[in-house]
Amino acid sequence: MFIEFFYALRAGGLDVSQTEWLTLMEALDKGLCGASLTQFYYVSRMILVKSETEYDKFDRVFAAFFKNVSEDREQVSARIMKWLEQKTDCRVPTAEELEQLDQNLSQLKKEDSRQQTNDQISRMFEAKKKEQQTRHDGGNQWIGTGGTSPYGHSGKAPGGIRVGGRTGLMSAFAVISQERYRDFRLDKPLNYRQFQVAFRRLRQYSARLDVPKSELDVDKTVDETCNQGGYLSIEYRKPRKNTVKLLLLFDSGGTMIPFSTLCSNLFEAVDKANHFKDVKTYYFHNCIYSKLYKNPECENGDWVDTEWVFRNLDRDYRVIIVGDAQMAAEELLSPTGNYRGPNDGLSGYEWLTRFTKKYRRIVWLNPRKHEYAKGMDWMEAEVRIADLIPMYKLSVDGLNEAIKCLTRDQAPRKD
Repeated sequence: MFIEFFYALRAGGLDVSQTEWLTLMEALDKGLCGASLTQFYYVSRMILVKSETEYDKFDRVFAAFFKNVSEDREQVSARIMKWLEQKTDCRVPTAEELEQLDQNLSQLKKEDSRQQTNDQISRMFEAKKKEQQTRHDGGNQWIGTGGTSPYGHSGKAPGGIRVGGRTGLMSAFAVISQERYRDFRLDKPLNYRQFQVAFRRLRQYSARLDVPKSELDVDKTVDETCNQGGYLSIEYRKPRKNTVKLLLLFDSGGTMIPFSTLCSNLFEAVDKANHFKDVKTYYFHNCIYSKLYKNPECENGDWVDTEWVFRNLDRDYRVIIVGDAQMAAEELLSPTGNYRGPNDGLSGYEWLTRFTKKYRRIVWLNPRKHEYAKGMDWMEAEVRIADLIPMYKLSVDGLNEAIKCLTRDQAPRKD
């Protein structure tokens, strides 16, 4: 049943397993969806979608697959559509009318199965399209607006077939059309919130702090209370603090100007995070050399020695380098490749190599990362850097993978 829908979900990029699909079939067999496409939408999304990041993807596949179901039923004459499009103050159905409608639907369900009821509504709808000769507002049986009729729009009928207008009780396609989950998609541009969520995972707690025990230890409290025959014994422990220290290095100016907002969001997310033990931020232009700038303007003299960073920031710092690696090969490989400041006789590549030897956990986030850079001669700098430092695209997926890399004992090296 609905096997084509299963393949449509797979083709749309949703990783639906056979077990999940069989669970949905079991839900259908038990009548959990009734004869309602809206109910089927919610049940199938609950069972098949594993993450809120895939809600929008599911909605798009669902809408595309079941689109013809809705359109076939809504093929009405231009005359009826004109009636439905005319503005009117629809009469609100009374409580008695709504109660009578519920009783009618209940009677239909008792007299026939759910599928038969659905077919009956469809047959009646086809008949109404042929028989209706006038416009109807606030009624209970014809295709119109308001009222309790199961055909038309702006009414109060649970179920039925909506034609034109806006839904009154939210159908599946009305929910989908709102596109409420676009911001959760992983292929969307990064924003401040997504940076915050990602950096929350960059934590390494330690309770080995020379401070009083001030944090409630729930597990130990329960154990000690049980050991004392139910007599409450409150137990405390030393508070845990995040021990992660972070070093951020931003490429500034030139080809990175289009990504200034993106980098600003990243910086703000880290700057306002209060769970890191220490955060240091410096800037460079194109590649790291013997000086790191204190401000994104990268003005000569407003810098610190890279050697000073090596001496004062120990190897436990996690290093995130943000840059597009868009530079000529000589800027990376030549000892005289630094066009804006000193390099102390070493090429940019050699300075980067020193970073990898000093810091165990280091990643490079590239907003322009090219999937096929190795086949492009003008991408030599990016290829060489990516071979030296784990490089990820500055996207939602890329940032998540970079955080995973930084939380491992040692970032993987590429040979």
